[in-house]
Amino acid sequence: MTIPAYLPYFVFAGTAAAIVAILYGLHRSLVQAKWPPSDRARTFRTSAVILLGWLAVSVALGALGVYHAESTEIPTIQYSILLPIVIGALLIWRSETAKSVIAAVPQPWLVGVQLYRALGVIFLILYATGKLPSLFAWPAGIGDIAIGLLAPIVGLAYARAPRNTAGLVAAWNVFGILDLMIAVGTGFLTAPSLLVPFETQPTSELMTVLPMVMIPVYLVPLSIVLHLASLAKLRRAAVAGNGFGRAVAA
Repeated sequence: MTIPAYLPYFVFAGTAAAIVAILYGLHRSLVQAKWPPSDRARTFRTSAVILLGWLAVSVALGALGVYHAESTEIPTIQYSILLPIVIGALLIWRSETAKSVIAAVPQPWLVGVQLYRALGVIFLILYATGKLPSLFAWPAGIGDIAIGLLAPIVGLAYARAPRNTAGLVAAWNVFGILDLMIAVGTGFLTAPSLLVPFETQPTSELMTVLPMVMIPVYLVPLSIVLHLASLAKLRRAAVAGNGFGRAVAA
C-alpha cells in the first residue's frame, strides 16, 4: 500500500491546528471568565497534557501497526475510538471541574472550533486518486465538509441570538455526531476484516495506518466529545433559563 507523500503533512498539520485552536480557546475563555490564575494555569496544563499525551499514545500505537486492518484478523481500532468517547462523556456529566470548564467556554467557540472538520475534503481527494472506496469517502467527505463549514456560521448565529438559535445548534451537533457514526460505520464495512464477509476495491485500509489512522482514533472521538460538551452546555442553559423563568413567575 503506497501512502501519498503529502498525507503526513496534511494530517499532522490539521491535527496540530485543531489542538492549538482548542487550547487557545480554552485559555482565552478561562481568562474572560476571570478564573484565578492558579486555577487557570492548572486547568490549562491538565488539558494540554491530556490532549498531547493522547496524541502521543495514538501516534505510537499507529506506528506499531496496532490498528492495521487485516482480512484474517478482528479489528482493534474500535477500542481506541470508543474509549475516549466514554471517558469524555463521563467527565462531561460527572466531573465538576469539567462542568466548570464547559460553563466558562462560550457556546459559539465550542461550535466554531470544529471548522477543522472541513479537512474531510482529503477523503474525496483520496477517492479521486483511487486510494479510498466511494462507500466510505463520499459520505465521510461530504459530511465533514458540511459540518466544518457550517461550524462558524452556526456559532455566529448563536452568538447573535442564543434563545432563537439553540435548536439550530442542537441540530448541528446531532448531525455532526451522525456524520461521524456513518463515517466510522462505512469505514468498518470497507476495511479488510475477519468480521466482514466481502471486500471492496479499493478498501479503506489506508485509514488504519499512519498518518490517516489519526483521524478515526484521535480526531473522531475528539469531535464527538466536543459535540457532547456543546449539547451539555445547551441543556444546562435551558435548565437555568427555565428555573429563572419560574422564579420570576413566582
